[in-house]
Amino acid sequence: MDRDFSKDALNAINKKAGKNITPGAVKKLASTVKPGTMQNEAQLRQLIKQVSAMAKVPVSEATVQEIISAVKKGGANSGTMESLMKMLMKK
Repeated sequence: MDRDFSKDALNAINKKAGKNITPGAVKKLASTVKPGTMQNEAQLRQLIKQVSAMAKVPVSEATVQEIISAVKKGGANSGTMESLMKMLMKK
């Protein structure tokens, strides 16, 4: 993901959620993600829960399943993640 998208996405999330998630917090969480995380459903669920907790925004089971399906279908490249972010921001 390019820096402009990352910054724009974080700003949009903060604005929509009324939160102040720092880039440092995102980097710290991202540093725990391993290549296999996106392929392992249990680890992916845990990551979604961590992001939800960090943002203090509840995520329904239906949304968790939607995220998992999208990641498994499209992998974890930057284009897929950008599409996923845009999809989630519309909810």
